[in-house]
Amino acid sequence: MMPKVMTLTDAAAARVNALMSAKPGVKGLKIGIKKGGCAGMEYTMTWATSAGKFDEVVEQDGAKVIIDPAAVLYLIGTE
Repeated sequence: MMPKVMTLTDAAAARVNALMSAKPGVKGLKIGIKKGGCAGMEYTMTWATSAGKFDEVVEQDGAKVIIDPAAVLYLIGTE
């Protein structure tokens, strides 16, 4: 079994839920990466209306975080 890419604290799950409830049609918070920053990569966060075929989806207490496949290796074990 593959380990979870990330887990959410109770507070983080509650915050994502609260923010999502104010955005009709949003299905989750999407995390990705792009070139930039000190280490050569920056994280991106956007609201997603759906998950892509290869996206990882982390659901916890009703909160849904969708992770772009290119970001998975950078996030494994993140809380």
